[in-house]
Amino acid sequence: MSSRSKGLTVGRLNDNILGAWSFVPPSETLDHLIRYLSTWSGSDKFFTLLQSVCKIIVPLLHLRARIQHRAGLRKVPVSSAAGSLSKFASVVSDSQTLGRFWGLLQIFQWLISLERTPQPTRNLLTIERLQGWSMLGYYPLEHLSYLRSHDVIPATVPSPASIVDPTAAPLKLDSSRLTLWSCRCWASYVILQFAHLREDRKVLQLQQRTLRKGKRASLNAADMHDLQRRWDAYWSGVLVNLCNLPLALHWSVPGGIIKNPLLVDILSLITAVTSFRSGWKATARPSPPPTQELSDMVAPPIEMTST
Repeated sequence: MSSRSKGLTVGRLNDNILGAWSFVPPSETLDHLIRYLSTWSGSDKFFTLLQSVCKIIVPLLHLRARIQHRAGLRKVPVSSAAGSLSKFASVVSDSQTLGRFWGLLQIFQWLISLERTPQPTRNLLTIERLQGWSMLGYYPLEHLSYLRSHDVIPATVPSPASIVDPTAAPLKLDSSRLTLWSCRCWASYVILQFAHLREDRKVLQLQQRTLRKGKRASLNAADMHDLQRRWDAYWSGVLVNLCNLPLALHWSVPGGIIKNPLLVDILSLITAVTSFRSGWKATARPSPPPTQELSDMVAPPIEMTST
């Protein structure tokens, strides 16, 4: 065999083995996933979803272990896999909390932008201002609670009043109490979000009526497709907030108000799935509106017709 034929054979092997990825077609879904997870919000939503799924699976694994134990298929009614999965969920939660240390920067950016961007209504501006201030309380309290629970900061710190009064008592940092007040700030945000959704609904209904009053020939399909997308985002926001409200109230009270931990996990899962779906759709590349009757595209969801 000549050196030329050997070179061709080696080259072919190179292409078939090292270049095997050439047989894999490009994936828009993979591109979309990378684009989504590359954002701070996208990665946070992904890990929230992952953590929620793990917490739902853990009791199911324990249930299966108990059933197998009663049937004589297992020596102990405990699932080792459930314990490992529970530890993994704790690691994910820990990572998320640490990752939210950058969240305060986004709140600063949001509040600065809010004062320079015209809002549809004065009520929306006031609501978002209040929500921004509630988050300015939420994040620092959560950060302090996290650092204190890991013994990064001491249990007591000098009081600011000690600058003028050396005898001032030091401040006590209790991680549980800091967590409670952090969640109460978040609960304020969630309650305000219902008022925000009410204003959003009014704006969407006004846009919808404006489109309906226009002449059919002048209707813009792209605008109506955008309106349909906004309605979808609105109803997703309603579902997320309806699940977040009991969770926020639960974590804002010592001992909680929801006695069944599985219900907490189910509400968290619904919130995680809906939020991930909304973020996924928001980061999709623009696509042409579907071929559809213009009157159908302007029509509100079924739920809207009953109110």
